[in-house]
Amino acid sequence: MNRDLLELAADLSRRHQPYLVATVVWARGPSSGKRGSTAIIHDDGSVTGWIGGACAEPVVIREAREAMADGNPRLLFLGTPDDIAEVNRPDVTSVPISCTSEGALEVFLEPMLPQPHIVVVGRSPAVQTLSTLAAALDWRVTVVDDGGTADDHPAATTFINALGYPDDIDSGTPIVIATQGHYDEPALEAALETEAGYIGLIASDRRAATVLGYLKDRGVSEEQVARVTAPAGIDLGHIQHSEIGIAILADLVRRRASGELKGGTTKTDVPHVAIDPVCHMEVDIGTARFITEHEGETYYFCAPGCKTAFETTPAAYLAEAT
Repeated sequence: MNRDLLELAADLSRRHQPYLVATVVWARGPSSGKRGSTAIIHDDGSVTGWIGGACAEPVVIREAREAMADGNPRLLFLGTPDDIAEVNRPDVTSVPISCTSEGALEVFLEPMLPQPHIVVVGRSPAVQTLSTLAAALDWRVTVVDDGGTADDHPAATTFINALGYPDDIDSGTPIVIATQGHYDEPALEAALETEAGYIGLIASDRRAATVLGYLKDRGVSEEQVARVTAPAGIDLGHIQHSEIGIAILADLVRRRASGELKGGTTKTDVPHVAIDPVCHMEVDIGTARFITEHEGETYYFCAPGCKTAFETTPAAYLAEAT
């Protein structure tokens, strides 16, 4: 990877933005993609760098966005149908391409997703346990402690000493409120204005009912109140206050593993594709440049040569499709 791409990757990571590094690990000429060619693919499908030409790039982008959606790296093989029959490896995602060059590529796709982010509100033994354990799991920890100091929260990645939430909270971010009754209600009201995928309140059943009742009296809708999990965490029975943090983190890990608490990648939509009727490649409909209409139907092509061939004798290619 060249210096510019390394600096871009570092910047995206600092800003907690998802991206994918695509590296050509093998190539057979003639192919515009060469071994060592590298690109960064952003979550909107845009590309910085170089991985290949008109045949390879759309396929790599589509597979890259799928990899960012599921978080799993993969080795991608692009070649002719005969090439794919020879490769036939279960650990490789093989996609046929029908470019006239008949080149072939292997591309390693490595998604780089932001750390899980948790926001913890308050100052208590449960906050300390939850913050410390989340940091040990390499989660990004934001602690909001109105009137506190950063020294009170050594495990926090980010510290906020007044009631307020960071701008980058999304559907994968849990907010856990552990203010011990000091400012539960305003903390919850502010949390409900965010896109947090989980909002938990550490409180007894009686205290939780009182706080949720207050929100309803304030005009907060039933739908919004239902977003609050109270009491928060897995029921482990009678435990110490510091152990509540363990019960909550266990619940959050379970929710992430099940896909219930998932952000960032949920915004990475895999584009809709159509099949090029000439070469049978998949074409991203949203970004296709070569399009034609025939008898009321729209057809999409990977390259101008396929479009021209279809427009010359559409019946021949439509007959193949049937």
